[in-house]
Amino acid sequence: MKDAVTFELLKEDKRTKARRGILHTPHGDIQTPVFMPVGTQATVKAMRPEEVKETGAEIILSTTYHLYLRPGHDIVKEAGGLHKFMNWDRAILTDSGGFQVFSLGHLRKITEEGVRFRSHLDGSSHMLSPEKSMEIQNALGSDIMMAFDECIPYPADRRYTKDSLERTTRWLKRCKDYHKDTERQSLFGIMQGGMYKDLRRESAEQIVDLDLPGYAIGGLSVGEPKDLMLEILDDCVDYLPKNKSRYMMGVGTPDYLLEGVERGVDMFDCVLPTRIARHGLALTSHGKVNIKNKQYERDFTSLDSECTCYTCRTYSKAYLRHLYKSEEILSSMLLSTHNVHFLVNLMKDVRKALDEDRFPEFKKEFYEKYGEY
Repeated sequence: MKDAVTFELLKEDKRTKARRGILHTPHGDIQTPVFMPVGTQATVKAMRPEEVKETGAEIILSTTYHLYLRPGHDIVKEAGGLHKFMNWDRAILTDSGGFQVFSLGHLRKITEEGVRFRSHLDGSSHMLSPEKSMEIQNALGSDIMMAFDECIPYPADRRYTKDSLERTTRWLKRCKDYHKDTERQSLFGIMQGGMYKDLRRESAEQIVDLDLPGYAIGGLSVGEPKDLMLEILDDCVDYLPKNKSRYMMGVGTPDYLLEGVERGVDMFDCVLPTRIARHGLALTSHGKVNIKNKQYERDFTSLDSECTCYTCRTYSKAYLRHLYKSEEILSSMLLSTHNVHFLVNLMKDVRKALDEDRFPEFKKEFYEKYGEY
């Protein structure tokens, strides 16, 4: 049976593990490497779908946990699915709900069946199992569904990490058994194993054996030092097949994106661009700009002279600072538009550099201007 989502490898960089590809989905082709803006509750915060499109975004991520609790997956299904419900006709990836549930701490209990948890909205009790996660994501109608897994904290001892990854594999098998409509939606598995290289290999071998259309690397960027994260990531990518898409979950700072690309990752997502926008922070080609700073009070230049987004074409730093200090909603809207555009187009520039066989040079030049290593 044909998979709804397939990956086409176009090119591999000769000096790094970086690669170019195309992710074919029912809602269009996605050029990779790609950054996916996050639309947690069927909306990329402070942005209309048309504005998200204008940034060049070809795929967004929405969260199963939040849409299950509100408005309810049955309502989204009745509306015609998530694409129609939120007026987004491009690709959508939904996470499994696992990360959100496990972040609830004392409000949840893990068993072999799944996770019993209390809603952060009203305290009501719910059971999220592999089958329930698939049921919800089937109703949402996303192009890519993520398998239900356990994202363990850092640090975690070896015994628990091994038990957890084995349970994650068992849950993945249950997800695959439940999910039948592979021509409409594709299921991606998630590698776990914490900071133990041999357990990462063990997890990868188990999930790759199920021959899924794509694989994610979970449990990284959860509080571990950056050098350790990159060391583990370097090994993780080697354990995954070349002909399938590789997805690093929850990463969105420019330096992590570039380091991930260099190690062979194809897909990334993060709430970072819209979250920091609400706090007056902007990502620019010359580093972060804190629009709250008094130095911008009479700065009538654009946020980033190298950026072509609507915000930079239209408004000055002085105006953006005024909006933020005045607590105007437009501040979050304009800064979110810029930040999402910046990351989406950073990946566009990365793809161009890969096409031209100059990714290492591009990365070096970016860091020299941006100022982060």
